[in-house]
Amino acid sequence: MAGKRSAGLLLYRGAGDGTEVLLGHMGGPLWERRDAGAWSVPKGEYVPPEEAQDAARREFEEELGMPPPEGPYVSLGEARQPSGKVVTVWAVESDLDPERIVPGTFEMEWPRGSGVTGTFPEIDRVAWLTPHEAHERLVAGQRVFLERLAERLANQA
Repeated sequence: MAGKRSAGLLLYRGAGDGTEVLLGHMGGPLWERRDAGAWSVPKGEYVPPEEAQDAARREFEEELGMPPPEGPYVSLGEARQPSGKVVTVWAVESDLDPERIVPGTFEMEWPRGSGVTGTFPEIDRVAWLTPHEAHERLVAGQRVFLERLAERLANQA
């Protein structure tokens, strides 16, 4: 059986030293007190035959509560995460206002073993970050997408 797959959209704005990327801080009690390594490209799982780019657009809307920006989408390829999951990401230039997000939610038992189920946001906040700030905060397995975006933008200049 094939492993899990996720797809997402990495929004960026600006150019050169003024480039910023939009990341989401993972929601829920496991992440609320963490900053380094607790941010992610807005993404989510999909199962073929759904196409990865369709899943990326769907997950963006589910996680942020707003439609994904129109393209053009620039493929940043795939990266296998330490968990074994394969993540596929596209970059798209956009200038989303973080105040407009309405995050999707998920349910989980919390505290563990309590029998109490709580509802938590998938992403509790988003922020525009410089590539340096993003590198510090992004989960390690997704940092490669920052490097690939920087390469693509440098090749456009």
